[in-house]
Amino acid sequence: MNDFPACTRCAYDLRDDEFGRLLCHRCEDRAAQQLAAIQGPRGLYAQLAQHLQRGGSSGGPAVSGSKAAPAPLRVDILSLQCAGGPVLGPLEGWVRAWEDAGHAELNEAGGLRERVDHACQTLRFNLRWAVEHHLAVDEFAKELDIIHRTLTGITAGETPPRRIAVTCPCQQTLRITLDVRGVTCPACRTEYGHSDVLRLPLAERRAAA
Repeated sequence: MNDFPACTRCAYDLRDDEFGRLLCHRCEDRAAQQLAAIQGPRGLYAQLAQHLQRGGSSGGPAVSGSKAAPAPLRVDILSLQCAGGPVLGPLEGWVRAWEDAGHAELNEAGGLRERVDHACQTLRFNLRWAVEHHLAVDEFAKELDIIHRTLTGITAGETPPRRIAVTCPCQQTLRITLDVRGVTCPACRTEYGHSDVLRLPLAERRAAA
């Protein structure tokens, strides 16, 4: 066992030029690249609109004047696009947390894509401060990785992992996927590993009790 400081995200030993940081340069660069990939008119969040409609049965082009019912929309993508969904919600949540620490600035003006873009931009701008000073930056990097993998999976034609809602003993609802590595409750700050968080009761069952 060594006593060298390690990156709180990947657990690799920090190099000499990384001492005093919470994340290594590689994990910082990865987070910056993921934020950049999410934002913008051609970013992963904007691309969700291209996958919103389920394919029709005919597979042919739309015909003007057709009385056929429109193809149903994908509920999972609608969830990702909404204001309180698993993309904008966590991103703006981290902006609020960093704003409370004197960094970043929340802006809820404009449309949803504009808000996503602003959140990504301000998080990228303040990322260097976060990797050096914010004690929960590893949790931020984990959540960002989940968001990025989910969006990439959809835009690449893959089925995203199913999200389930579980309840922390403090009554906070946590939305996780079955492959989640771990999560920290935003209300009481309790940290759960993969197996621990999967043992929490389902939120729906508690509500029905």
